[in-house]
Amino acid sequence: MTVSETRRGDTARAIRIGLLVPSSNTVMENDLHKGLPKERYTVHTARMYLEETTRAGEIEMIEEHAPKAAADVGTAGLDLLVFGCTSGGSLFGLDYDRKVCRDLGILARCPTLGTISAVNEALDARGFKRLAVITPYIDDLTEAVARAAENNGRKVVAAHGMGIDVNVELATPGPAEIVAFATDRLRGMEMDGVFVSCTNFRALDALAELEAALGVRVVTSNSAVLEGIRKKFD
Repeated sequence: MTVSETRRGDTARAIRIGLLVPSSNTVMENDLHKGLPKERYTVHTARMYLEETTRAGEIEMIEEHAPKAAADVGTAGLDLLVFGCTSGGSLFGLDYDRKVCRDLGILARCPTLGTISAVNEALDARGFKRLAVITPYIDDLTEAVARAAENNGRKVVAAHGMGIDVNVELATPGPAEIVAFATDRLRGMEMDGVFVSCTNFRALDALAELEAALGVRVVTSNSAVLEGIRKKFD
């Protein structure tokens, strides 16, 4: 019997969310701590070694470091494990994200939620058909995320990245810089929604200002994960 099954009769404790993030991620766990009510949820983080935000670096992170991190944090008796890397889950499309999460969930002994899969659920729920994508990444990862966001008749009409390939530096641009970059790149674009990718990007702090500046609804990696968690448990 899984922890998720046994906790149905245990109303005394909070829901335990396990979080796997790249080791140099400084944003996502803070967004989850702020976004989930403390009386209902606790967040327990494990780290997967990553310094270079490149395809090769992320494959190494997933294949060599993620399994141990999942097994370790799984000992906390989790109700859900979040795979907190948008670009890593997007490397080979949504089926890859699902497979990675399935394998990690076996090690952690609980259900899983992949970030890019949560993003697609959030995009589907809003009915976006013409989507723009903004990231802090290099072109290779920006293009992979854009491909993974095209689903159910949704077309990506623009995808722009800041070109950052050092993972800890993804958190350096502040909300104002993110808004300025998105506004500059998407000026005049015909779109009905924007996805701002990366769990280590301060996009959630910029979400309201992005919507005001761009005139469309915006989904970020961390807003989608928060939405996905609440959908499962609230």
